[in-house]
Amino acid sequence: MGKRSTKGLVMVFTGDGKGKTTAAMGMAMRCAGHGLKCLMIQFIKGGWRYGELKAAKKLAPYFEMIPMGKGFIRTDRGGPDPEDLKAIRDAWSLFLEKMRTQNFQMIILDEINNVIQMGLLAPEALLGAVKEKPPEMHLVLTGRNAHPLIIEVADLVTEMREIKHPFSVGIRAQKGVEY
Repeated sequence: MGKRSTKGLVMVFTGDGKGKTTAAMGMAMRCAGHGLKCLMIQFIKGGWRYGELKAAKKLAPYFEMIPMGKGFIRTDRGGPDPEDLKAIRDAWSLFLEKMRTQNFQMIILDEINNVIQMGLLAPEALLGAVKEKPPEMHLVLTGRNAHPLIIEVADLVTEMREIKHPFSVGIRAQKGVEY
């Protein structure tokens, strides 16, 4: 066996099943447990009082979560709301700023794949950031419909596939499970 090397990985959690953000949160908890600093920027989620936000505060200063979205982005009315576009631009700018500080060993971009799939951020912008990130920093990208170019550069890609979901039989979202 050769010598062990470490490298900042690019990890993608994608697919139509539940658990992408939850998997990323598990990575954040693991980082915090080792005294490493992790930042999660949420591109779409925001407005609700998610249980994750309360948990993240308890893991400070090792884990910081910043919800920057306005909630679900509607594209069926002639395009997204200008406020949604501004929130995404602000989240992207914050990510680039935080990445360049090199204060974090891991950064999670929650629902970034959705943003790219909706055409609100070019995949090339994310590819550029992947090339620019500090070599030892891990980057976690969540959301449905990961772009093929992102999948290609990633070191790890996991696809969550829905087989069965309680919502399909009328069970609504529940505290501690969905939020």
